[in-house]
Amino acid sequence: MANDPKQKALAAAQRAQLAYERDVEAAREARRKSFERAQKAGLSLRDIGDAVGLHRGRVWEIIRGK
Repeated sequence: MANDPKQKALAAAQRAQLAYERDVEAAREARRKSFERAQKAGLSLRDIGDAVGLHRGRVWEIIRGK
């Protein structure tokens, strides 16, 4: 039944999950682009990593899109 509270709750949870996944992906891409811009501006991977609390190797992985 469409009016069933369980069905409504399930549909709401599914919508929330889709919105979360969309927002997470947008945030990942924004972070990747900002790291890339920082590197192009002359910052080292270490500089970027220190600023955001990540190891420079992880910063490189993010810039590469992994």
